[in-house]
Amino acid sequence: MSKIKYYYDSETLSYRKVERKKRHVFFRFIGFLAASMLFGLLFFFIINQYVESPALVDAKAENEFMKLEVEKANEQINNLAQVIAEVEERDNTIYRIYFDAAPISDEQRMAGFGGVNRYKDLEGFNTSERVIQLKKDIDQLKKRVAIQSQSLDEIAELAKDKEKLLASIPAIQPVRNQDLTRMASGYGYRTDPFNKTRKFHYGMDFTAPRGTPVYATGDGVVTRADANSSGYGNHIRIDHGFGYISLYAHLNAKNPYNVRVGQKVKRGDIIGYVGSTGRSQAPHLHYEVSKDGERINPINFYYGNLSPEEFNELLKKSQQENISLD
Repeated sequence: MSKIKYYYDSETLSYRKVERKKRHVFFRFIGFLAASMLFGLLFFFIINQYVESPALVDAKAENEFMKLEVEKANEQINNLAQVIAEVEERDNTIYRIYFDAAPISDEQRMAGFGGVNRYKDLEGFNTSERVIQLKKDIDQLKKRVAIQSQSLDEIAELAKDKEKLLASIPAIQPVRNQDLTRMASGYGYRTDPFNKTRKFHYGMDFTAPRGTPVYATGDGVVTRADANSSGYGNHIRIDHGFGYISLYAHLNAKNPYNVRVGQKVKRGDIIGYVGSTGRSQAPHLHYEVSKDGERINPINFYYGNLSPEEFNELLKKSQQENISLD
Protein backbone atom coordinates (compact mmCIF):
# COMPACT_ATOMS: atom_id res chain seq x y z
CA MET A 1 0.00 0.00 0.00
CA SER A 2 1.55 3.29 -1.13
CA LYS A 3 2.13 6.03 1.43
CA ILE A 4 -0.07 9.11 1.35
CA LYS A 5 2.00 12.30 1.01
CA TYR A 6 1.01 15.81 2.18
CA TYR A 7 2.34 19.27 1.49
CA TYR A 8 1.86 22.57 3.48
CA ASP A 9 -0.33 25.11 1.76
CA SER A 10 0.79 28.57 2.90
CA GLU A 11 -2.37 30.20 1.62
CA THR A 12 -4.74 28.12 3.71
CA LEU A 13 -2.17 27.54 6.45
CA SER A 14 -2.96 23.85 6.41
CA TYR A 15 -1.60 20.51 5.12
CA ARG A 16 -3.11 19.26 1.93
CA LYS A 17 -2.97 15.84 0.36
CA VAL A 18 -0.59 15.44 -2.65
CA GLU A 19 -2.58 14.43 -5.64
CA ARG A 20 -0.62 12.19 -8.08
CA LYS A 21 -1.43 12.72 -11.71
CA LYS A 22 -1.22 9.71 -13.98
CA ARG A 23 0.82 11.46 -16.64
CA HIS A 24 3.47 12.42 -14.07
CA VAL A 25 3.70 8.79 -13.00
CA PHE A 26 3.98 7.69 -16.64
CA PHE A 27 6.78 10.12 -17.47
CA ARG A 28 8.69 9.14 -14.36
CA PHE A 29 8.43 5.51 -15.35
CA ILE A 30 9.63 6.26 -18.90
CA GLY A 31 12.55 8.26 -17.49
CA PHE A 32 13.51 5.47 -15.14
CA LEU A 33 13.31 2.89 -17.98
CA ALA A 34 15.46 5.03 -20.30
CA ALA A 35 18.07 5.59 -17.60
CA SER A 36 18.18 1.85 -16.90
CA MET A 37 18.67 1.01 -20.57
CA LEU A 38 21.41 3.63 -20.95
CA PHE A 39 23.19 2.31 -17.89
CA GLY A 40 22.87 -1.27 -19.18
CA LEU A 41 24.35 -0.36 -22.58
CA LEU A 42 27.19 1.52 -20.93
CA PHE A 43 27.91 -1.43 -18.66
CA PHE A 44 27.85 -3.86 -21.61
CA PHE A 45 30.26 -1.64 -23.60
CA ILE A 46 32.71 -1.43 -20.70
CA ILE A 47 32.55 -5.18 -20.13
CA ASN A 48 33.19 -5.88 -23.82
CA GLN A 49 36.06 -3.40 -24.00
CA TYR A 50 38.01 -4.45 -20.95
CA VAL A 51 36.77 -7.89 -19.96
CA GLU A 52 37.11 -10.76 -22.49
CA SER A 53 34.58 -13.53 -22.46
CA PRO A 54 35.75 -17.14 -22.13
CA ALA A 55 34.69 -17.76 -25.73
CA LEU A 56 36.77 -14.80 -26.95
CA VAL A 57 39.79 -15.93 -24.92
CA ASP A 58 39.51 -19.42 -26.43
CA ALA A 59 39.13 -17.98 -29.93
CA LYS A 60 42.25 -15.83 -29.54
CA ALA A 61 44.26 -18.74 -28.17
CA GLU A 62 43.14 -20.94 -31.07
CA ASN A 63 44.04 -18.22 -33.57
CA GLU A 64 47.53 -17.85 -32.07
CA PHE A 65 47.98 -21.62 -32.16
CA MET A 66 46.96 -21.72 -35.82
CA LYS A 67 49.45 -18.96 -36.67
CA LEU A 68 52.28 -20.92 -35.06
CA GLU A 69 51.26 -24.12 -36.85
CA VAL A 70 51.15 -22.32 -40.21
CA GLU A 71 54.64 -20.92 -39.60
CA LYS A 72 55.93 -24.42 -38.74
CA ALA A 73 54.27 -25.85 -41.85
CA ASN A 74 55.86 -23.15 -44.01
CA GLU A 75 59.28 -23.95 -42.57
CA GLN A 76 58.82 -27.68 -43.22
CA ILE A 77 57.66 -26.97 -46.77
CA ASN A 78 60.75 -24.82 -47.41
CA ASN A 79 63.03 -27.58 -46.09
CA LEU A 80 61.30 -30.21 -48.24
CA ALA A 81 61.49 -27.93 -51.28
CA GLN A 82 65.23 -27.58 -50.77
CA VAL A 83 65.69 -31.36 -50.55
CA ILE A 84 63.60 -31.90 -53.69
CA ALA A 85 65.58 -29.18 -55.51
CA GLU A 86 68.82 -31.04 -54.73
CA VAL A 87 67.35 -34.32 -56.02
CA GLU A 88 66.11 -32.54 -59.16
CA GLU A 89 69.58 -31.10 -59.75
CA ARG A 90 71.24 -34.50 -59.46
CA ASP A 91 68.52 -36.00 -61.65
CA ASN A 92 69.14 -33.52 -64.47
CA THR A 93 72.94 -33.22 -64.26
CA ILE A 94 73.90 -36.80 -63.41
CA TYR A 95 71.27 -39.51 -63.72
CA ARG A 96 69.53 -38.39 -66.90
CA ILE A 97 72.77 -37.44 -68.67
CA TYR A 98 74.37 -40.80 -67.89
CA PHE A 99 71.40 -42.59 -69.38
CA ASP A 100 71.06 -40.29 -72.42
CA ALA A 101 67.67 -39.03 -71.19
CA ALA A 102 66.68 -35.42 -71.85
CA PRO A 103 66.73 -33.23 -68.69
CA ILE A 104 63.39 -32.03 -67.34
CA SER A 105 63.10 -28.24 -67.68
CA ASP A 106 62.48 -25.95 -64.70
CA GLU A 107 59.33 -24.69 -66.42
CA GLN A 108 57.95 -28.22 -66.54
CA ARG A 109 58.85 -28.94 -62.91
CA MET A 110 57.55 -25.62 -61.54
CA ALA A 111 54.47 -25.11 -63.74
CA GLY A 112 51.39 -23.93 -61.86
CA PHE A 113 47.81 -25.14 -62.01
CA GLY A 114 45.64 -23.45 -64.65
CA GLY A 115 41.89 -23.49 -65.15
CA VAL A 116 39.38 -23.27 -62.30
CA ASN A 117 40.10 -21.62 -58.98
CA ARG A 118 41.18 -24.55 -56.80
CA TYR A 119 41.09 -22.46 -53.62
CA LYS A 120 37.71 -20.71 -53.85
CA ASP A 121 36.35 -22.52 -50.78
CA LEU A 122 39.17 -21.03 -48.70
CA GLU A 123 38.33 -17.41 -49.53
CA GLY A 124 36.40 -14.96 -47.34
CA PHE A 125 38.15 -15.55 -44.02
CA ASN A 126 40.61 -13.46 -42.04
CA THR A 127 43.36 -15.99 -42.64
CA SER A 128 42.41 -16.81 -46.23
CA GLU A 129 45.51 -15.30 -47.83
CA ARG A 130 47.93 -17.22 -45.63
CA VAL A 131 46.04 -20.50 -45.84
CA ILE A 132 45.66 -20.27 -49.63
CA GLN A 133 49.39 -19.62 -50.07
CA LEU A 134 50.19 -22.58 -47.83
CA LYS A 135 47.85 -24.80 -49.86
CA LYS A 136 49.47 -23.59 -53.11
CA ASP A 137 52.95 -24.40 -51.78
CA ILE A 138 51.84 -27.88 -50.73
CA ASP A 139 50.22 -28.54 -54.12
CA GLN A 140 53.35 -27.31 -55.92
CA LEU A 141 55.50 -29.57 -53.77
CA LYS A 142 53.24 -32.56 -54.47
CA LYS A 143 53.49 -31.92 -58.20
CA ARG A 144 57.31 -31.70 -58.08
CA VAL A 145 57.47 -34.94 -56.11
CA ALA A 146 55.19 -36.66 -58.64
CA ILE A 147 57.32 -35.48 -61.58
CA GLN A 148 60.54 -36.54 -59.82
CA SER A 149 59.04 -39.92 -58.96
CA GLN A 150 58.15 -40.49 -62.61
CA SER A 151 61.66 -39.46 -63.63
CA LEU A 152 63.29 -41.89 -61.21
CA ASP A 153 61.01 -44.66 -62.46
CA GLU A 154 62.21 -43.88 -65.97
CA ILE A 155 65.86 -43.89 -64.85
CA ALA A 156 65.35 -47.23 -63.07
CA GLU A 157 64.03 -48.75 -66.32
CA LEU A 158 66.99 -47.36 -68.27
CA ALA A 159 69.41 -48.66 -65.63
CA LYS A 160 68.20 -52.24 -66.13
CA ASP A 161 69.58 -52.11 -69.66
CA LYS A 162 72.64 -50.00 -68.89
CA GLU A 163 74.40 -51.63 -65.94
CA LYS A 164 77.10 -52.61 -68.42
CA LEU A 165 77.34 -48.97 -69.56
CA LEU A 166 77.91 -47.77 -66.00
CA ALA A 167 80.72 -50.26 -65.55
CA SER A 168 82.21 -49.39 -68.94
CA ILE A 169 82.30 -45.59 -68.76
CA PRO A 170 85.91 -44.45 -68.00
CA ALA A 171 84.97 -43.03 -64.63
CA ILE A 172 88.10 -43.06 -62.43
CA GLN A 173 91.44 -41.31 -62.44
CA PRO A 174 94.09 -43.48 -64.20
CA VAL A 175 96.77 -42.66 -61.60
CA ARG A 176 95.99 -42.66 -57.88
CA ASN A 177 96.23 -39.31 -56.09
CA GLN A 178 98.76 -40.66 -53.60
CA ASP A 179 101.05 -41.65 -56.50
CA LEU A 180 100.92 -38.25 -58.20
CA THR A 181 103.74 -35.74 -58.13
CA ARG A 182 101.31 -33.21 -59.61
CA MET A 183 98.62 -32.79 -62.26
CA ALA A 184 100.81 -31.18 -64.92
CA SER A 185 98.41 -30.15 -67.63
CA GLY A 186 94.74 -30.37 -68.55
CA TYR A 187 92.51 -30.45 -71.61
CA GLY A 188 92.60 -27.28 -73.71
CA TYR A 189 95.06 -24.85 -75.22
CA ARG A 190 98.57 -25.24 -73.76
CA THR A 191 102.14 -24.29 -74.68
CA ASP A 192 103.97 -27.06 -76.55
CA PRO A 193 107.16 -27.98 -74.61
CA PHE A 194 109.21 -28.54 -77.78
CA ASN A 195 108.41 -25.65 -80.12
CA LYS A 196 106.82 -23.30 -77.51
CA THR A 197 103.76 -22.67 -79.70
CA ARG A 198 100.22 -22.58 -78.38
CA LYS A 199 98.29 -25.70 -79.44
CA PHE A 200 95.33 -27.73 -78.27
CA HIS A 201 96.12 -30.45 -75.72
CA TYR A 202 93.57 -33.26 -76.09
CA GLY A 203 94.19 -35.07 -72.82
CA MET A 204 95.38 -34.72 -69.24
CA ASP A 205 98.98 -35.14 -68.05
CA PHE A 206 99.55 -36.81 -64.67
CA THR A 207 103.11 -36.44 -63.38
CA ALA A 208 104.32 -39.47 -61.41
CA PRO A 209 107.58 -41.42 -60.92
CA ARG A 210 108.60 -44.01 -63.50
CA GLY A 211 107.01 -47.36 -62.80
CA THR A 212 103.91 -45.90 -61.10
CA PRO A 213 100.89 -48.19 -61.82
CA VAL A 214 98.37 -47.05 -64.41
CA TYR A 215 94.77 -48.24 -63.96
CA ALA A 216 92.01 -49.03 -66.47
CA THR A 217 89.35 -46.40 -65.97
CA GLY A 218 86.44 -48.64 -67.04
CA ASP A 219 85.58 -52.15 -68.17
CA GLY A 220 86.56 -52.94 -71.76
CA VAL A 221 88.80 -54.73 -74.21
CA VAL A 222 92.44 -53.82 -74.96
CA THR A 223 92.67 -52.91 -78.67
CA ARG A 224 96.25 -51.63 -78.76
CA ALA A 225 99.38 -52.07 -76.63
CA ASP A 226 102.29 -50.84 -78.76
CA ALA A 227 104.49 -47.88 -79.73
CA ASN A 228 103.29 -47.57 -83.33
CA SER A 229 101.37 -44.28 -83.02
CA SER A 230 103.27 -41.03 -83.57
CA GLY A 231 104.16 -39.13 -80.42
CA TYR A 232 102.46 -41.44 -77.90
CA GLY A 233 105.39 -43.83 -77.39
CA ASN A 234 104.40 -46.99 -75.56
CA HIS A 235 100.66 -46.69 -75.14
CA ILE A 236 97.47 -48.68 -74.51
CA ARG A 237 93.99 -48.18 -75.90
CA ILE A 238 90.87 -49.70 -74.36
CA ASP A 239 87.54 -49.97 -76.14
CA HIS A 240 84.84 -49.66 -73.46
CA GLY A 241 81.92 -50.06 -75.85
CA PHE A 242 79.07 -47.55 -76.19
CA GLY A 243 81.43 -45.35 -78.25
CA TYR A 244 83.99 -44.81 -75.45
CA ILE A 245 87.74 -45.35 -75.94
CA SER A 246 90.49 -44.45 -73.45
CA LEU A 247 94.19 -43.96 -74.26
CA TYR A 248 97.20 -44.20 -71.90
CA ALA A 249 100.45 -42.86 -73.41
CA HIS A 250 104.22 -42.51 -72.70
CA LEU A 251 104.33 -45.74 -70.70
CA ASN A 252 107.58 -47.03 -69.23
CA ALA A 253 110.26 -48.26 -71.61
CA LYS A 254 110.93 -51.33 -69.47
CA ASN A 255 107.95 -53.61 -68.91
CA PRO A 256 105.39 -51.00 -70.12
CA TYR A 257 102.39 -53.31 -70.43
CA ASN A 258 100.54 -55.44 -67.94
CA VAL A 259 97.91 -56.49 -70.54
CA ARG A 260 97.79 -57.81 -74.10
CA VAL A 261 95.66 -56.98 -77.12
CA GLY A 262 92.25 -58.65 -76.97
CA GLN A 263 92.33 -58.98 -73.17
CA LYS A 264 89.21 -58.00 -71.22
CA VAL A 265 89.91 -55.68 -68.31
CA LYS A 266 87.88 -54.36 -65.39
CA ARG A 267 87.84 -50.86 -64.00
CA GLY A 268 90.75 -50.55 -61.56
CA ASP A 269 92.96 -53.26 -63.16
CA ILE A 270 96.64 -52.32 -63.51
CA ILE A 271 97.31 -52.15 -67.25
CA GLY A 272 100.77 -50.54 -67.42
CA TYR A 273 103.32 -48.25 -65.79
CA VAL A 274 104.24 -44.55 -66.04
CA GLY A 275 107.26 -43.68 -68.20
CA SER A 276 108.52 -41.03 -70.64
CA THR A 277 108.53 -42.69 -74.06
CA GLY A 278 107.59 -41.00 -77.31
CA ARG A 279 107.22 -37.21 -77.50
CA SER A 280 107.59 -36.58 -73.78
CA GLN A 281 109.55 -34.11 -71.65
CA ALA A 282 109.43 -35.99 -68.32
CA PRO A 283 107.86 -39.07 -66.70
CA HIS A 284 104.10 -38.71 -66.81
CA LEU A 285 100.92 -40.34 -68.11
CA HIS A 286 99.09 -38.68 -70.99
CA TYR A 287 95.44 -39.76 -70.75
CA GLU A 288 92.67 -39.25 -73.33
CA VAL A 289 88.99 -40.18 -73.62
CA SER A 290 87.08 -40.36 -76.91
CA LYS A 291 83.33 -40.66 -77.47
CA ASP A 292 82.10 -41.69 -80.92
CA GLY A 293 85.49 -40.78 -82.40
CA GLU A 294 85.69 -37.32 -80.84
CA ARG A 295 88.23 -36.59 -78.11
CA ILE A 296 86.53 -35.06 -75.06
CA ASN A 297 87.65 -33.64 -71.70
CA PRO A 298 88.45 -36.58 -69.37
CA ILE A 299 87.75 -34.50 -66.25
CA ASN A 300 84.01 -34.85 -66.88
CA PHE A 301 84.23 -38.54 -65.91
CA TYR A 302 86.12 -38.61 -62.58
CA TYR A 303 83.08 -39.34 -60.42
CA GLY A 304 84.15 -42.86 -59.47
CA ASN A 305 87.09 -42.33 -57.11
CA LEU A 306 87.38 -38.65 -56.24
CA SER A 307 85.69 -36.77 -53.41
CA PRO A 308 84.03 -33.42 -54.31
CA GLU A 309 86.97 -31.60 -52.73
CA GLU A 310 89.54 -33.62 -54.70
CA PHE A 311 87.58 -33.12 -57.91
CA ASN A 312 87.37 -29.34 -57.41
CA GLU A 313 91.11 -29.16 -56.77
CA LEU A 314 91.84 -31.25 -59.88
CA LEU A 315 89.50 -29.07 -61.93
CA LYS A 316 91.33 -25.89 -60.87
CA LYS A 317 94.71 -27.35 -61.79
CA SER A 318 93.49 -28.72 -65.13
CA GLN A 319 92.21 -25.28 -66.17
CA GLN A 320 95.56 -23.57 -65.72
CA GLU A 321 97.06 -22.69 -69.12
CA ASN A 322 100.65 -23.84 -68.68
CA ILE A 323 103.25 -25.88 -70.58
CA SER A 324 102.22 -29.46 -71.33
CA LEU A 325 104.69 -32.34 -71.04
CA ASP A 326 104.01 -33.78 -74.52
